[in-house]
Amino acid sequence: MRDDTPDETRRVALSRTFDEDAELYDRARPGYPPELFDGLTEVAGIGPGCRVLEVGAGTGKATLPLAERGCRITAVERGEAMAAVARRNLAGFAAVEVVTADFETWPLPEEPFDAVVAATAFHWIDPAVRMAKAADALRPGGALAVVATQHVAGGSEAFFAEVQDCYERFDPATPPGLRPPAAEDVDTSAHADEAARSGRFGPVDFRRYAWDLEYTTAEYLDVLRTYSNHRALPPETREGLLDCIAGLIDSRYGGRVTKRYLTELRVSRTAPGLPAGCG
Repeated sequence: MRDDTPDETRRVALSRTFDEDAELYDRARPGYPPELFDGLTEVAGIGPGCRVLEVGAGTGKATLPLAERGCRITAVERGEAMAAVARRNLAGFAAVEVVTADFETWPLPEEPFDAVVAATAFHWIDPAVRMAKAADALRPGGALAVVATQHVAGGSEAFFAEVQDCYERFDPATPPGLRPPAAEDVDTSAHADEAARSGRFGPVDFRRYAWDLEYTTAEYLDVLRTYSNHRALPPETREGLLDCIAGLIDSRYGGRVTKRYLTELRVSRTAPGLPAGCG
């Protein structure tokens, strides 16, 4: 297991890897627990008729549930192949527009949005731009809702300890003895500090949702093939790593492993004295 969060020197290059196989990404990547969207309604006021700007929409993993809840959505996705799959997935929703563009350079429309949503995408946006531009996109009292996905302790814990041998063998950059953190130990201070430093948002309200997902060997390898840092490995190294992982799952775990995800919702508002929700 390796962390999928980039440092700044690799951010731009790694962010382009998702578009290399958009169909695999759409098929293999999990969506989000229903409780997350209940939280978006409760904390960010997102509901029917809300005008939502989604940043880094990917293939529509979060866009579709928001559309099903009656939101009017402009979804910005930089990858042409990812955006094409998103348009296919959202073809039944007339109130959804998918725009192929970098959020950093995309010209904001004149009408402000009720909410800006970024689902497992905000860390890919230039940190010099993302807070200020999100605030510029919002009406007074509008909500920035950032969804972060973490791999945390739980599920097949013995597997995630043993699999480190594969990573340390094939990828020397892997920190020795790396383990998923406990959900309660995941640090939220960086996002809260960034929001405060921007001077554009009020305090951040956090909600956390832990959930388990079982994978067959083939399904788990497909998920790994969508991770940017796995895709960035040299092909022979990547395939050796995946073969090692497959052998471990098949020989010691009966061809199935369970991964625990922590989906974290982080909501902050412009002009926090005003109500959230649709304007």
